[in-house]
Amino acid sequence: TLTSGDQSEAESDRTLTQKIRQAVMADKSLSMTAHNVKIITVDGRVTLRGPVKSDDERKKVTAKAEQIAGADKVQNHLEVAK
Repeated sequence: TLTSGDQSEAESDRTLTQKIRQAVMADKSLSMTAHNVKIITVDGRVTLRGPVKSDDERKKVTAKAEQIAGADKVQNHLEVAK
């Protein structure tokens, strides 16, 4: 299981994480919880971790990551907070 400490230092991975983070932060319909999900990129593969408020938020964050990184490169481990 990846954690934020596993984030690659490769410039391409850091840039990918940054682009996804900017897209998530720009969506004002998302809660603060969703804005704070972990985005971890290693070798071009993105892992999303952490809680979100609803299944809708889960889908929105995942869609943003897939749009930027590619659908086959995103592992979604987001959890809807109860």
